[in-house]
Amino acid sequence: MPAELPRNERHRLSVLWQYEILDTVPEEIFDELADLAALICEAPIALISLVDEDRQWFKARVGTTLKETTRDISFCAHAILGTELFIVPDATKDERFKHNPLVTTKPKIRFYAGAPLVTPDGHALGSLCVMDKVPRTLREPQRQALQTLARHVITQLELRRHARELHETRTNHDRLQKELQQARAEVARLGRQLARLQPKPAPVKRRAR
Repeated sequence: MPAELPRNERHRLSVLWQYEILDTVPEEIFDELADLAALICEAPIALISLVDEDRQWFKARVGTTLKETTRDISFCAHAILGTELFIVPDATKDERFKHNPLVTTKPKIRFYAGAPLVTPDGHALGSLCVMDKVPRTLREPQRQALQTLARHVITQLELRRHARELHETRTNHDRLQKELQQARAEVARLGRQLARLQPKPAPVKRRAR
């Protein structure tokens, strides 16, 4: 059963795309956060998932070789409908997921817990999630840790975006400075050229006495 679309879906997608994170290469900090989530939650699978228009794409992944799936079978598409931890103790007993191919075939997910990745302005871009192949739940410290790690994912996304914007600002500044120098040099050249074209004043003749 595909998830409903968030009420602010158009704006949410616009915000997601502004981060320019989709389809980027793996980055160590995100891999480490996914590793920590798997370790703390004692889960064989952990993902940093970003829910795009028609797919969910994994910025980091532990315990799976999948790089993305279609959105209609995404657990994380359900997680982004709220801001709190989304937990499915046993997917085979949940009407939303019991016929999901991720449940009925490999990797045969039974347990899912996803902490939404909520931006400072309140948009859920995806989730930091853990999964298991047996029904289970999380202890309270694990729940809190997963939500804390999700906030760290957002912090890293923000830092990444600000660094890119700063780089672009500096690049634009350097480009403008170069163009200004070129313009000044051109004005100076034209000034010299114009000076050479100015007619020289005729010599003043002296009257004979």
